[in-house]
Amino acid sequence: MSTLTYRGLELDGFQRQAIEYLQAGHSVLVAAPTGTGKTLVADWIVEEAMKQNKSVVYTAPIKALSNQKYRDYCALYGEKNVGLITGDLVIRRDAPCKVMTTEILRNMLLCEDSIDDLMAVIVDEIHFLDDPDRGTTWEEMLIYLPEHVQIVGLSATLQNLREFSDWLSHVRKRPVPVVEERTRAVPLRYSVATRQTGLVSVDKAKALLKDRKKRKKDKGARRGKGKQGGGRRPHNRHATTHIDVFKMMRSQKQWPYLYFTFSRAKTENLSHALKHWLHETLLSEEELEKMQDVIQHFLQLPGGEEALQEPVLELLRYGVAFHHAGVHVLIKHLVETLYEQRLIKALYCTGTFALGINMPAKATVFDSLERYNGSGMIPLPTREFMQMAGRAGRRGLDKTGLVVMRINDDEYMDFHDQIKGYLSASYEPVDSRFSLSFNSVVNLLHRNPQERIRELVEMSFLSWRRQLKAQREREEAEKLQEQLEHLVELHSHNKAQKKTRKEINRRVHRAQNMENQTWAEFETRVNFLKRYRYIGEDGTFYAGAKIVMCFQIQEIFVTELFMLGLLEGLGDAELFGLFCGLVVELPRNVYVFRKPTKAMRDMMRDVRLVFISDIVRESARLTQQQLVWEPQMLHIGQAWAEGKSLVEIQNMFSCPTDISGMLIGAFRRAKDLLSQLRTAYVDMPEQYEQYTALMKAVSRDEVEVVA
Repeated sequence: MSTLTYRGLELDGFQRQAIEYLQAGHSVLVAAPTGTGKTLVADWIVEEAMKQNKSVVYTAPIKALSNQKYRDYCALYGEKNVGLITGDLVIRRDAPCKVMTTEILRNMLLCEDSIDDLMAVIVDEIHFLDDPDRGTTWEEMLIYLPEHVQIVGLSATLQNLREFSDWLSHVRKRPVPVVEERTRAVPLRYSVATRQTGLVSVDKAKALLKDRKKRKKDKGARRGKGKQGGGRRPHNRHATTHIDVFKMMRSQKQWPYLYFTFSRAKTENLSHALKHWLHETLLSEEELEKMQDVIQHFLQLPGGEEALQEPVLELLRYGVAFHHAGVHVLIKHLVETLYEQRLIKALYCTGTFALGINMPAKATVFDSLERYNGSGMIPLPTREFMQMAGRAGRRGLDKTGLVVMRINDDEYMDFHDQIKGYLSASYEPVDSRFSLSFNSVVNLLHRNPQERIRELVEMSFLSWRRQLKAQREREEAEKLQEQLEHLVELHSHNKAQKKTRKEINRRVHRAQNMENQTWAEFETRVNFLKRYRYIGEDGTFYAGAKIVMCFQIQEIFVTELFMLGLLEGLGDAELFGLFCGLVVELPRNVYVFRKPTKAMRDMMRDVRLVFISDIVRESARLTQQQLVWEPQMLHIGQAWAEGKSLVEIQNMFSCPTDISGMLIGAFRRAKDLLSQLRTAYVDMPEQYEQYTALMKAVSRDEVEVVA
């Protein structure tokens, strides 16, 4: 293949450079804005591996992206050559090209599954390494991969990309070059939408609103002369609404557009509000006919008719839709299909729609530049903003992509500096979230000698960054030592010498702590396991350590439930209901109508006592994992295991938003946990078969859908 073209397409410079590195046997990090063609590099390595009769793995952070790549690769290379392994289901495990979640690959490596013929691993959205909940998995996977395996890391631009590359080079024991492209194929233009200014550029908005604010202040001063100030701030009657934005987008024919909000409920509420405001559909007669064909096909799918409720159907016929992680998986797939066919003009969605899924728009709109991070409101990080903004501009269709920020007139100056930061692309650095799980700790202890364990732990990006900081502290200490020697030569005042010595000691001490900190944290976990008798003082594995090797979800919590016998004596449906309660937290406004039986109340009490126990709480603190116990899911999970449909289950509770997608996700995660429990009974055929049968029973309808 000429590196100038691929599949008849002329390669961009960064694509050509990345492929040349791969041809030379290197791993490579490819950083480029959304929509510039990073995935073409991944496609090349997939094809090259199959030409050489070797295997290749594509990993992604979310199952929706894994499923999309599975469909794409099946179309490109033929179904027999592509497999999908996500934990929910396994399709063609022995195919040369396997699409899987990062967790699955990490587990395969940890359990030493045979991957001798593995040529390369594509890590899409590799910056997910700093995800608070799942980042450790990324680091472990990159550390455990054999040195001969090429890594193709795909990412948006990162502030500390070179540092990340240096760490990966250290782990791989050979250089990992960076290929970076900052120019988008379709340039973005940024605008502000306010009721006062309309749709204008960022700089023009500043000038207009600043002038307006000054005139308003002067007018207010004249009116209020001699009056006392104070009182409550009046309600803003001039707030800019999503309807105002819609009018602006329609007048400039800027659709399809994605309207990003950071609330699932808001995506639904705003989309229905727009539909009620509209007097007629946004679709032409021809488009309505196309939509009707798609919907008719959808209604023939298993579960399609039950999933598509009338309010959503009416919304779609207006050319409007919503999309978020809680939506029914079939409805998400339908919305994505209609959007791809340009039958959705305004799509209200959360940030997950921007994550890797190839769904470009003519324009993107931000309802807010702040989001909730679990404890309070924070400015939207640049990386997240650019991930969503980057969906604007369709290659081959648009000369530019429009990015719109909806802001109230009187709030613009509060956000001006933040917006300027976005425009300057001041990305946050990728950080390490390395926090060895107890499952990882016991597996490392079980499979490796002490010196190898320390080597693996200190390969982490966290340890690498600490080593760099320690090195800088030592360098500063050396400079101070030179200053001290100079002070001594000059017979300077003892007070100055004493202060310098103190600073030298402080820096040396800090460097020593940083150098050993990651290993010390590993030892803290080992000591925890010894204190609670999971492991003996001599390293002997007791029951707790052997059981925790099986579990990766709520490890210590589930292990304690297992060892206390709380998983025994439960019927299949009750066990599945319990597991559903261990994998998801329902929104606060969900109310389940059914009342628990006495036996269920007793079980809930016993589980809660374990949930609040010292060992479970301390394990969560050490690993920084969030504990989950949702009693309301017991009824819901039990009903699913008993064969109830999703529609029947939705009649069991009240909730103002659609959480069917969340429930399906919970059923899948509970099935994953059930699979982990099954491994504890691998030598007990009767129970192993019992759990296998239960897994099969809950793997039906929407849970099986690859969408």
